[in-house]
Amino acid sequence: MTEKIVKHKKSLGKDNNHKEAAKDRAPSKPAVKKSYVPKKAKPEVKESYFGLHNIKAPVGAHKKRKYLGRGPSSGHGKTSTRGSKGQTSRAGRHFYLGFEGGQSPLIRRFPKRGFTSVFKKVYQIINLRDLSRIKETLIGPELLEERGLIKNREKLIKVLGDGEIKAAVTVKAHAFSKQAIDKIKKAGGTVETINAIAG
Repeated sequence: MTEKIVKHKKSLGKDNNHKEAAKDRAPSKPAVKKSYVPKKAKPEVKESYFGLHNIKAPVGAHKKRKYLGRGPSSGHGKTSTRGSKGQTSRAGRHFYLGFEGGQSPLIRRFPKRGFTSVFKKVYQIINLRDLSRIKETLIGPELLEERGLIKNREKLIKVLGDGEIKAAVTVKAHAFSKQAIDKIKKAGGTVETINAIAG
């Protein structure tokens, strides 16, 4: 039995040697140079223009509807994220701004002082020093707005006596201080009140 194994091994060795010798004897193939193959040109992409066919809604424009009262399988829990029983779990609940759960709110705890009149008049203030720069003889709301001394010709205007005026001018305004009236009249000018509102 051992003799057969030895003979078989010898025969295998001879075959391997024969194959290696045949490889050595075989003529070597000449190296073939690879020919240059140009890359395929990419297809031209046509520029797409903005139109109805390619309009898309922005991210977050469409939200999934929150279904209420559909049980745990809805993804919002058994009570639809409202907890169990009580004021905040009811439909139609509404609280005013500043509501603090029933306790006395901050707006009621805070002390109040003073008084604000509903009939308070807010004037646009002009001084005589501003009028002295204007060389026109008639000064009214339109001219004052044009020169940038007031913002709105439709709103109330009051002339105060800060500064001096030397030219004799006619000034139109809704109100004047006593000092302003005296200085304008001393310079030879006149005062005209619009809508006869006392200063």
